[in-house]
Amino acid sequence: PISSGSQESHGPSSPVFSVPPALYPKPRMGAQPAAIVTPGVNVTLRCQAPQPAWQFALFKSGEITSVLYRDVSMELAEFFLEEVTPAQGGSYHCCYWNPGWNLGVWSHPSDTLELLVTDQLPPPSLVALPGPVVAPDANVSLRCAGRLRGMSFALYRVGVAAPLQYRDSAEPWADFPLRGASAPGTYSCYYHTPSSPYVLSLRSEPLLISADGSGSLDYMQGNLVRLGLAGLVLISLGTLVVFDWRSQSCAPGSVSP
Repeated sequence: PISSGSQESHGPSSPVFSVPPALYPKPRMGAQPAAIVTPGVNVTLRCQAPQPAWQFALFKSGEITSVLYRDVSMELAEFFLEEVTPAQGGSYHCCYWNPGWNLGVWSHPSDTLELLVTDQLPPPSLVALPGPVVAPDANVSLRCAGRLRGMSFALYRVGVAAPLQYRDSAEPWADFPLRGASAPGTYSCYYHTPSSPYVLSLRSEPLLISADGSGSLDYMQGNLVRLGLAGLVLISLGTLVVFDWRSQSCAPGSVSP
């Protein structure tokens, strides 16, 4: 259920019917404790006007008829959503009205606030930049990408219980740099809301980072070449020894066994 905390009434006219002039700036909208919560949490939607207002209106996208009003004589109005359900999630915006304005003229609407009510966030993707094969002397960055901004991200490595790295990000992704020599392994990541009540995502699909074998292959090929040359030298020396022995055996005055 939604309540305004004070008298609810129908405004002098619906804000959707009037186009306000530029001198009626839009309010700001926020949610406490957060815009992403689990079911059953009490949420307060706050509409903050940049100037004193007499009446505020709250709208939810797709439900034009369910408009709530609150009569106040200040810059802030609060709308209380008690024990929210997933059905109460959605896009909200608000506007305000001042009795000194013309009848039926409301402020510009606030920016949309997305309220998400869920037990679990969708899993992120995990990719390697520039790629999952890393040379020992190169670095790689693992990007954990979700769908929401302002989340906290954690990177895990298979076989290690604690998070390998942790990042807060204003973007819907976070980058985790790794050194090439120690990068090979299997990784996964997840993200969650940055403050309580925490809502966690599912884990990403595992990502395998492997070492570039070209360096060791070149070293092995070099060893094979060196061994081959050493073998040729030994064969040549052996041929010279045999040739010298035969020469001495066939020389005049040599004694046959």
